[in-house]
Amino acid sequence: MDPPQSNYGYFADEIILEILARLPIKSLFRTKCVCKLWYKLASHQSFTLAYNELSVKNVMVLVEVTESSTESASSLILIDNKRGVSEFSLDFVKDRVKIRASCNGLLCCSSVPDKGVYYVCNPMTKEFKLLPRSRERPVTRFYPDGEATLVGLCCDLLSNRYNVVLAGYHRMFGHRPEGKLICSVFDSESNKWRKYVYDQDDHGFTHMNRNQVVFVNGSLHWMTQSFTYILVLDLKLDVWRRIVLPDEMGCGNGSGNRVYLLESEGKLSVIQICSVWMNVWVLEDYEDGKWDLIDRVSLRCIRGMVPGIFPISQGGDYVFLAGHKQVLVYQRKTRIWKEMYSVKNNSTMPLWFSAHSFRGTIFKVCYD
Repeated sequence: MDPPQSNYGYFADEIILEILARLPIKSLFRTKCVCKLWYKLASHQSFTLAYNELSVKNVMVLVEVTESSTESASSLILIDNKRGVSEFSLDFVKDRVKIRASCNGLLCCSSVPDKGVYYVCNPMTKEFKLLPRSRERPVTRFYPDGEATLVGLCCDLLSNRYNVVLAGYHRMFGHRPEGKLICSVFDSESNKWRKYVYDQDDHGFTHMNRNQVVFVNGSLHWMTQSFTYILVLDLKLDVWRRIVLPDEMGCGNGSGNRVYLLESEGKLSVIQICSVWMNVWVLEDYEDGKWDLIDRVSLRCIRGMVPGIFPISQGGDYVFLAGHKQVLVYQRKTRIWKEMYSVKNNSTMPLWFSAHSFRGTIFKVCYD
C-alpha cells in the first residue's frame, strides 16, 4: 500500500503495519476502531499473514485448570513468557468441551456430553466451527468414533487451510483392538472427511504422547509409548511411517529416561529427562534423520520437582514445563528458572494433565 501523502507527521503505512503486527490480539482489534485507515491496514490479507508469521514465534502454554471433584468447574489459563498470565474461556462455543489438540492458534475440541462431536475454534478471535460428523451411523464401541486414540490438528497459515485427524484402532465390544488403524481426516477446504485403514499393530500411547502432537513438514507426529520411534502421518500422501530415534538418546530398553516430543522453531524436537539432566535434541535434517543435541540443562535446583514435571512447549531460548501445581519457564540464555503460574487448591487435577502448547494468531476458522 502507498503511504498517505497528506498531513505532516503521519507515519508511513509500512511503519504502522510493523507496529500493529506486534500488538496483542485484543489490542489489535481495538485499534481497528481508531480510524478507517487503521481498519483497512489491519484487515488486509497481507497484514494477516505478517501478523501470524510474527505471532507464531511466541510460543505459550495453555492450561485447563479443573477441579478434580467436578469436570464442569474449569478455567483456561494462558501463560506467556513475554506478557505473563491471562485467563479466558471457551464459552463462545456453546458446549462443554475439552481441548484435544492445538496448532498455530487453533484448538480442536471434543464435546464432553456428545461423543463424536468435534469443534475447531480460535480462542483469540472467538470464532468456531462445528465439524460435520465423520459418519452418519450412531456412535458404537468402535475406535476412533467415540473417543479417538489420536487427535491431530494441522493449521497451514500460508494456505489458510486446516485439517483434523481422528485415528484409532478398530475394536469390537468385548474384544481387544484389531491391528487396523482407522484414520479420518477432515479438510477445511472441502468441508468433508476422508477415511482410510492402515494395517499395523497397536503402538501404545501415554496421555502425554497423545497431547503432544507436532505439525512439521506437512505431517503430524506422535511419540510412541516405547520411546524408540515417532509415528508420522504424511497428510499429503495419507501414509503412516516411523522416525526412529538414534541410539545416542538412550531411549527405551528400560533406560528410565522420559522423552517428550515438542517443536522448536519449525523443527521436531525431543526433550529427554534423565535423573537431574534435561537434554534438548532437534531434528536438524528431516530427510536424513540427523538429530543434534543443542542443550544440556542441570535440574539440580528443582530436584524435588523432577519426577512430576513435564516439558510442554519451547521457544527459541526458553522451555515451559508443567508440574502438579506449577508452570515453570527455563531461560536458556540466562540459565534462570522462573515460576510463571501456580495453583493453591489441592483438589485441582495436575496442570500437566491438560497443558498444551499454544500460539495466538488471527487465523480465520470459517471462510466467507
